[in-house]
Amino acid sequence: MAGTYRIAVLPGDGTGPEVTVEAVKVLKAVAARNGFALDLHEYDFGGERYKRTGEVLPDAAVEELGGFDAILLGAIGHPDVEPGILEKGILLKLRFALDQYINLRPVKLYPGADTPLKDKGPEDIDFVVVRENTEGLYCGVGGFLRKGTPDEVAVQEMVATRKGVERCIRYAFDFTRKRDKQKTLTMCGKTNVLTYAQDLWWRCFQEVAEEYPDIKPDYAHVDATCMWMVKNPEWFDVIVTNNMFGDIITDLGAMVQGGMGIAAGGNINPEGVSMFEPIGGSAPKYTGKNVINPLAAICAGGMMLDVLGETEAAQQVENAVIKVVSEKLESLSARRMGYSTTEVGDMVADFAGSI
Repeated sequence: MAGTYRIAVLPGDGTGPEVTVEAVKVLKAVAARNGFALDLHEYDFGGERYKRTGEVLPDAAVEELGGFDAILLGAIGHPDVEPGILEKGILLKLRFALDQYINLRPVKLYPGADTPLKDKGPEDIDFVVVRENTEGLYCGVGGFLRKGTPDEVAVQEMVATRKGVERCIRYAFDFTRKRDKQKTLTMCGKTNVLTYAQDLWWRCFQEVAEEYPDIKPDYAHVDATCMWMVKNPEWFDVIVTNNMFGDIITDLGAMVQGGMGIAAGGNINPEGVSMFEPIGGSAPKYTGKNVINPLAAICAGGMMLDVLGETEAAQQVENAVIKVVSEKLESLSARRMGYSTTEVGDMVADFAGSI
């Protein structure tokens, strides 16, 4: 699908700009190799801009970002900004406004990467979490009664719509079919306690499953899912779950696959613009030290290429990451890689542009 892709780049906060530079470096290498072009536009939304102007992400900017082919995000989170302001004002605002209703999180252990799981290797850890991304507890429906008094009541409601649930589940079944591995889709829920929202999820899951006779439907409570991800990760192929449970189990997945330094995710709108990011946060204590692991951001760039239809280039990025992890790095942790952030990016770019 050679052509020109308009990409919005939001380096963000902390080490975000450092890892984003390396991701862009790799993207340019595979673009040159595969004959497509990248039209990159950088935006400075994040903590420093908020401190300077009081502006988080204006509606006009959201509309502008919606006109790109994809968005590459570095990291959001600033130590001098109250938690929640940037996360809600940028991350959640973009997810909701651009209807990025799928959060896609591959959990894959590469050869050479260490996992804390005893006796587990790359052949055991290779699954994907499909997380519903625009509903659930994250909608912010609720409020306070008698706030600040001994009789205070706080309510936050879990929102589930038939449309939102079904499109997520249907995406997960399609993804499982396309992935073509174990052909098993596991719904992760809590049907024994969350009576109403989870009843909708479970009924929808069963109904959609009838349209996919080649896919084995499975179910696990969220607490059991966490247990099996540690004890028997090889049991999983694709997991589909709601927003809150997905947020929790994907961080566990990051540890299973070797740490935040390698974990990438995509906020997907299959009919619109999607946003890709490393999931580890801004890591402000490492800012400017050239020691942070850029591989998660690089993998996010690879995910972006895959969603854009540049599947061969995406595979070249992954192959290069695998080569660097298996043959070069001493660790995936910041300051312990054996190389600087820049050197790791250079190695991946060199391999991606040639192997």
